[in-house]
Amino acid sequence: MDKMSKETRSNIMKSIKSVSQLENIISRALWQRGYRFRRNAKTLLGKPDISIKKYKVVIFIDSCFWHFCPIHGRIPKSNTDYWNAKCTKNKNRDEKVNSFYKENGWNLLRVWEHEFKEDFNSTIESIAGFIDSARKNL
Repeated sequence: MDKMSKETRSNIMKSIKSVSQLENIISRALWQRGYRFRRNAKTLLGKPDISIKKYKVVIFIDSCFWHFCPIHGRIPKSNTDYWNAKCTKNKNRDEKVNSFYKENGWNLLRVWEHEFKEDFNSTIESIAGFIDSARKNL
């Protein structure tokens, strides 16, 4: 049972933005390094956080909470039935998206939120290397 009223919970959920500050910082860092890309392209399955169609590159920045990171992901203690179903649904969706891009020859990278928090510059470098590798392979 949820400890908040439905209206309060609804207002909290509505306040969650679809694009995080972390995504903005990452995009800015890559843009400053000269990489040009689209963010949250609606024409691509799963609306990747970063995409470069020319090189068939899609990058997803996965939140530890919403994508249930194996290290930091946890199910809230209230309303556990809802959150278990949500976790399963999100994992299945991510697997479906991964399969689609792999089967269609795209270069797919998923990066956990905690990787940026542990070592931001190193993670940006690995993304840059991933993009460069995809560019060379075309």
